[in-house]
Amino acid sequence: MLTTLKRYPRAVKLLLSAPLILTLARGITLPYLVIYLASRFSLSIADTGLVIGSTLIIGSLLSLYGGFLVDRMPSYRLILGCCAVFTLGFLGAFLAPDLWLFYLCLVLINLAYAVIDIAVKAGFASLLPVTERSEVFSIKYTLTNIGYAIGPFIGAAMAKLDISLPFLLSAGLGTGFFCLYFVWGDRDLSSADGALPSTPFLAVGKLLLQDYRLVCFTLGGLLSAVVFGQFAAYLSQYLVVTTTPETTYRIISAALATNALTVIGLQYAIGRRISHRHLSRWLAAGLSMFILGLAGFALSTTVVLWVISMVIFTIGEIIVFPAEYMFIDKIAPDHLRGMYYGAQNLASLGAALGPVLCGIVLASQPPHYIFYMLALFIVAGGLFYCLGASSLSDAKVQEAD
Repeated sequence: MLTTLKRYPRAVKLLLSAPLILTLARGITLPYLVIYLASRFSLSIADTGLVIGSTLIIGSLLSLYGGFLVDRMPSYRLILGCCAVFTLGFLGAFLAPDLWLFYLCLVLINLAYAVIDIAVKAGFASLLPVTERSEVFSIKYTLTNIGYAIGPFIGAAMAKLDISLPFLLSAGLGTGFFCLYFVWGDRDLSSADGALPSTPFLAVGKLLLQDYRLVCFTLGGLLSAVVFGQFAAYLSQYLVVTTTPETTYRIISAALATNALTVIGLQYAIGRRISHRHLSRWLAAGLSMFILGLAGFALSTTVVLWVISMVIFTIGEIIVFPAEYMFIDKIAPDHLRGMYYGAQNLASLGAALGPVLCGIVLASQPPHYIFYMLALFIVAGGLFYCLGASSLSDAKVQEAD
């Protein structure tokens, strides 16, 4: 991976630094939001979940307009502007005396992060040929997971000094990236095509809804994200019901560490091999690994079995993430890449639904039923992927005729 990074132009390296630095900033703070909201604003567990979940949902929905801006504005200005909002969001969260202001800051943080992520992916499409994009997506995902793996440890150390300090450190990282990109960022980088007529946001949205392939891939991603988007949350819910708190903490800690190490160790090796030619097969393989991992979770009785199941589950994650990006990259018109990537971000709505649906099942059915439900979501997501892929194949045949 380091050899590949060395041969990339500076513009690509700077874009790759965004997921590492900004994800690290989020990883330092967001895992401790439950504790912070309970201690600072005296929220119950239910209210805390509502605050965190709703800010993620609002940020995801608004990011669709962010994708529209990616297609209309120079990437340099948009990334700097969103980075400033990201930084001010953390600074505001550090200073916020009231819950409503803290809530607004969380929305801004999630929105700015999502728009920068869209701009980065669109930038890759502008700077690199098609054959090199799967590799750069894999590197991006690896760096993102490094940020998520390291961030919580730094946040825990800072929180011991003062529970508000992680927000200040996250703001500092945002400032650091802003300065880095301000000085060395590519000022000419843009996904916008000035030769094309300007189209209103709602008109573009209707155009996207008419793309059957995009609708299928978005629905497939949303349904699949119910399973892999917030797996730590629903596994914790399951373990709390079926074991002791001590066992839950031990298993979840081992599972999260396994997930992070597996992604960091294997993502680049596997992801760089994913190509446009066999995307359907790769997605089928990844979704199959999810189902095998879920079966393993349902049958696991020891920490070792949980770790093995998590390795299998994570390999599915390693395959599906870059394969999804490659599908969208394949169907997105050059002048609408931002909107297409923004539509793909709507899959995070599924991640927010996962813990909610699992909580309902755990409250009304035997605990292991959640794995049946999650497997059904994988199958349903796979069906939508197949529908999208088949329509893509039909389009190719028509072009050939």
